[in-house]
Amino acid sequence: MTTFLASIFVFGLLITGHELGHFALAKLNRVKVLEFAIGMGPRILKFNTKETTYSLRLFPIGGYVKMLGEEEKSSDPRAFNNQNAWRRLSILIAGAFMNFVLAIVLFMLVYYNVGVTTLTINEVVPNYPAYNQDIRVGDRIVAINDNKIYSWTEFVTFVASNKDKPFKLTIKRDNIIIDKTMTPVLNAEQNKYMIGVSTKIEKGNIAESIKHSFIETFASIKQMLVILGGLITRKVSTEQIGGPVAIVKMSGEVARVGIWNLLYFAGFLSINLGVFNLIPFPALDGGWVILTLFEGVTGRKFDENKIGLINLIGFSLLMLLAVLITYRDILRIFS
Repeated sequence: MTTFLASIFVFGLLITGHELGHFALAKLNRVKVLEFAIGMGPRILKFNTKETTYSLRLFPIGGYVKMLGEEEKSSDPRAFNNQNAWRRLSILIAGAFMNFVLAIVLFMLVYYNVGVTTLTINEVVPNYPAYNQDIRVGDRIVAINDNKIYSWTEFVTFVASNKDKPFKLTIKRDNIIIDKTMTPVLNAEQNKYMIGVSTKIEKGNIAESIKHSFIETFASIKQMLVILGGLITRKVSTEQIGGPVAIVKMSGEVARVGIWNLLYFAGFLSINLGVFNLIPFPALDGGWVILTLFEGVTGRKFDENKIGLINLIGFSLLMLLAVLITYRDILRIFS
């Protein structure tokens, strides 16, 4: 029951946040919204207002904002197709933007109530690289390979993606800057490269919580971009990618630890959803963003029939990818 409720909460929160972004900017631009839907498939609940139907659907794996003139052309001046390119662009990117805003709010709540993850070392695990290189409790991480580090997430992401390649770690100890050479090792149990340190959590005020929520959000966006780049260059294994089944499983596991862990997990997923939707691929918001930008800059439109075909192919490929990832996630669970 915990897994079911936690996954419904996470999916519902992420989808609602994303679609609210599209909805809010559509209304702000006076575009007529025909339906605001959370979930896919058959309707469970609905209510109507003067021009919009609000619906809750059976499967919590998506949602949509249906606008007049989005699928078929309309002569109504409030139709989506009759808005200029920049108004349409603002509506298209608003979903991902709202996911980032949601993440900032969730991180802020977690940091204010639990504490802020710092770059100060709280524990050094014996027989790991950090221990062998005399890293001590209280040392503060300053930089990696002479590049300043701003958050614990950024540090962990680098170590994990760097795998077993040596790197220079700069720390501060008693106001003295010290450089160490680290070579991460693979933790077989977690299937992740690490140097054997954990962070210190400090209780912060509202200002510190807001500051670190922004830092964490930007670090997580950077992490997602690094992973996407790694997938393209094959430096990151597809084994690190999970679908809805994996999210359901992890939601239950995280929820059992505590509500703040679940909110942090939801914030991280919200960023993933925002970045994923901005990938310039047909059928994703990012694909439409590229086409709309082209129109706004050049004043020229692509052939709508060709765009429709390309988006259909893109959507089919995304569905195939979702099926393959889901199949693999199920095999992982039962293995």
